[in-house]
Amino acid sequence: MLKKRSVTLKGHATSLALEPEFWSVIDKELSVTGGSLAGLVTSIDERREPGQPLSSACRVWALNRALTAGQG
Repeated sequence: MLKKRSVTLKGHATSLALEPEFWSVIDKELSVTGGSLAGLVTSIDERREPGQPLSSACRVWALNRALTAGQG
């Protein structure tokens, strides 16, 4: 089941729906770095491929983060 969270990107409110497993990776990153959800999502948004949905970019980011953490 997808869980939605609201963030503000470039002054516009948007919601992001991801599976709990992806939110878990994101939440862990935020607890380690002390960053904000809006800051992380903005960073992901700025680096995503043209035409790539934001939710997809966030999933790919979380997957890459989880894979990298598993290698350490």
